[in-house]
Amino acid sequence: MIKTQGLSIGIERIGSQVLIRLKMMGKLTHEDYELMTPLIDDALEGIGKRQVKALADLRDLEGFEARAVWDDFKLGLKHHHQFKQVAVIGEQNWLGFATRIGTALTGADIKSFDNEVEAISWLENE
Repeated sequence: MIKTQGLSIGIERIGSQVLIRLKMMGKLTHEDYELMTPLIDDALEGIGKRQVKALADLRDLEGFEARAVWDDFKLGLKHHHQFKQVAVIGEQNWLGFATRIGTALTGADIKSFDNEVEAISWLENE
């Protein structure tokens, strides 16, 4: 089996809301962020000033290199005003802490979930 790493990005709709779907895989590196950041920047720029919802699937994420954590932080600060809600799927021990920090730093409503059905339901009903 081929092991993949990186991030896939999709843009969908939930009713009239725009949903950015992110799936992170493997151990993310600074090089991954150098490739991903322009794609994320372009996707969010194309949406304009409208606030969006996001679904971040971290179930296949094995971790981050230290520099990638900094890259992720910078990317989040750059676009924090565009996110209304973020549902994070995963079972990592640090997710609860990370979502509380993310909410404090961005003002977005960020919650973690164990499965996609609950996460989508929360995004649809808020």
